Amino acid sequence: MTIYSIADKVRTGARIDAGEALSFVPRRSDHAPRPAGRSRARTEASRTHRQLHHRPQRQLHERGVAKCNFCAFYRPVGSAEGYVLGFDELFRKIDETIAVGGVQLLLQGGHNPDLPLSWYEDLFRAIKDRYPSFKLHALSPPEVIHVSRLSQLPVPQVLERLIAAGLDSVPGGGAEILVDRVRTLLHCVGKATADEWIDVMRNAHRAGLRTTATMMYGTVETDEERIEHLLRLRALQDETGGFTAFITWSYQPDHTELAGTEATGVDYLRTLALSRIVLDNFDNLQASWVTQGGKVGQLSLAYGANDMGSVMIEENVVRAAGASYCMDEVEIVRNIEDAGFVAKRRNMHYELLGDPIFREREVPRMLELATAREEGDVSVPEELLKYPARSRAGKQLRIIPN
Repeated sequence: MTIYSIADKVRTGARIDAGEALSFVPRRSDHAPRPAGRSRARTEASRTHRQLHHRPQRQLHERGVAKCNFCAFYRPVGSAEGYVLGFDELFRKIDETIAVGGVQLLLQGGHNPDLPLSWYEDLFRAIKDRYPSFKLHALSPPEVIHVSRLSQLPVPQVLERLIAAGLDSVPGGGAEILVDRVRTLLHCVGKATADEWIDVMRNAHRAGLRTTATMMYGTVETDEERIEHLLRLRALQDETGGFTAFITWSYQPDHTELAGTEATGVDYLRTLALSRIVLDNFDNLQASWVTQGGKVGQLSLAYGANDMGSVMIEENVVRAAGASYCMDEVEIVRNIEDAGFVAKRRNMHYELLGDPIFREREVPRMLELATAREEGDVSVPEELLKYPARSRAGKQLRIIPN
């Protein structure tokens, strides 16, 4: 079957299989995609375009101890560079987010052995008590699994308790490549196998939560394994319909144990276009301008993306690996409109919220990303002291009430 006949098949709305998907992928020995494959992938991906979206969001991460060799953000237990944000710190960040039109907090942390399930429940309830309509997009599947292991409760019960406390949706982090050979080489199979990641998302969807899905490529995986990842997501979406969007980004090698080189922007656009073709049951694909920069983010809109993602006020993980791109709402909207599309705000469920905030009222320009904490701040939140710790370092900081 030629790539042209496969393209004709895609145009009729028929589903392609793994072998057909591989036809759109250039050989790794090539220095650039084969012209036919690249142009066909782009053409077919662009046919599926929809309304362009963005959303204001703050993305918070707390340093943790899952030691994946592709991550520059983790810190070992007891490290002076590790931190846990206090409730009041989070409240201030939410206030800042709401002030610029934000509606959601993306909250992810490391696998901290000293934060029990009750800490997350109390935090979520405190946020919802103070900000009833503010959305909590929190805890990726590996974090849910971590909390499940700490609490010795099954994943469905952990999700049930988190939902009762205020969890609104689950981010798709920690997927990397959903193939255990790859996950073993990346030292992340212990935090979640491919089946375990899928199972958390399945249970989240069954519990009524909507989630996103991700793929980090460009480490040790083969082209076939990238496609296997996409097909696993497509199969679960067929089963549950619970994914709202897919986001792919390239591995960021700086300051990581794995090291290596970053995939090119061409490889990103090719991967994005292929994702749009394979994931025929995903309505939305986000452009990863956070890792690729604004101009490649803009180009993404011609390669299958229909969403510029978040107006990110704060980001810590990707920046630790060397990427520090920042675009506020004004710049994101400019990129969307210069590409010939109409920009609309939306929420995590892709319900339209209206026109850009800066066209409704004055909003301060944001020219650089905020940080979680000022450098050198090693303070310990007072409320943390009432939760039991498991690590030796954590126990030294706790006062356990009788």
